[in-house]
Amino acid sequence: MIELSDLTKQFDGFVAVDHVAFSVAAGEILALLGPNGAGKTTTVRMLAAILRPTEGCARVAGYDVAEHPREVRRRVGLLTERPGLYLRMRGTEYLDFFGRLMGLDAVERERRASELLVRLGMFEARDRRMGTYSKGMRQKMALVRAMLHDPPVLLLDEPTSAMDPHSAKLVRDAVRSLRDHRRAIVICTHNLAEAEALADRIAVIRRGRIIALGTPAELKARLLGPPLMELRLNQSVDGIVKLVSSVVEIEGWGEGWLRYYTPDPQAVNPLLIQRLASHGVGVVTLSEVARSLEDVYLRVVEEE
Repeated sequence: MIELSDLTKQFDGFVAVDHVAFSVAAGEILALLGPNGAGKTTTVRMLAAILRPTEGCARVAGYDVAEHPREVRRRVGLLTERPGLYLRMRGTEYLDFFGRLMGLDAVERERRASELLVRLGMFEARDRRMGTYSKGMRQKMALVRAMLHDPPVLLLDEPTSAMDPHSAKLVRDAVRSLRDHRRAIVICTHNLAEAEALADRIAVIRRGRIIALGTPAELKARLLGPPLMELRLNQSVDGIVKLVSSVVEIEGWGEGWLRYYTPDPQAVNPLLIQRLASHGVGVVTLSEVARSLEDVYLRVVEEE
């Protein structure tokens, strides 16, 4: 649905996006992460056929962004970080105006607008002038506009910025529903917890180049090493460390607990429990220590 190959953009000799390549399938969410100025917004603008690439190519919904920009724009729903709203308009007027531009008939405009306003908790505010909306409400209205024509591709830049927790959850639920309906979605965000909760794959961009790409699990394994397990026992670990270290690499221990790395938990954990039991040691709990996408992001950016 979205395919990038050596996509590059230069501004007066400055390389903002440097030979970027990735793909997003229908029914997949890719989170594009990176510090400010890394090239996220420039990449999204090229995918939306707003900027023309300097080199390389990108295809969106089957159309080349440089050769068929109008066809691309018809098939993309774009939410920018600072959406331009016509603040003197009422919400319904705004959506009706854009629905006309998108070629929707009156019945379809009203149906789609009402459905999306309800989904995002904006139905009660639909007749208010948008100048009275909070920043989070304006962001949700811009998202309704982006989804109004039911596009197969969504490009979302900070979709939940300035939203309260309830509104942010409504947006995340809507994005998940769109993925379930076979939409290809790219999200640019600084909210790493949100990216981890939503994204099927992660791309980290820095200085215009993709420096990490994969599923959250793949990136954790590649950048943080094998899974870290925590074992809690019904007794002191004194005298047990040597026994455990004969099976796994111990990371640390304390009163009644120890942690170890293993590349194959399904095979190693039962073996370790069996060995402990044979020495009369009872296991209270055995669980994987959670490692966040933030850990991955900081590691890859620091290494770069």
